[in-house]
Amino acid sequence: MAGVTHGAPMNFARRSGLPGVDAEYPIALTVTGRVSRAVVPDLCAELERALAGPRGAALAPGAAVDCDVGGVVRPDLTLVEAVARLGLVARRSGRTLRLRRVPPELRSLLDLVGLADVVALEEDPGERVPDAR
Repeated sequence: MAGVTHGAPMNFARRSGLPGVDAEYPIALTVTGRVSRAVVPDLCAELERALAGPRGAALAPGAAVDCDVGGVVRPDLTLVEAVARLGLVARRSGRTLRLRRVPPELRSLLDLVGLADVVALEEDPGERVPDAR
């Protein structure tokens, strides 16, 4: 079952001071735990409500909705399905879905099914090239 700090499957929160955040009040969701097929429609409905609300209206067209998946347990094809469906919800509203803290297993699955080029993935800090000063 997916969960967050307060026991809900997803958490929308204002984040500040993070690199790569597109708007002053971005929509940021956190998915943790094990994601089952039963919660995928609820995750999508939560994102639809957030995008239809004041924060969603404040986002610029094409802005990213951040999704932190670093706390998921055992990434599998159900999580890939959730990511694909959340990506579609974001696209229907004129936004994009950007995954943060993506576990290597999920990266591999997204590559395998061809979604790594459809959903934006936060750059892996280990892959960054240091600044030449």
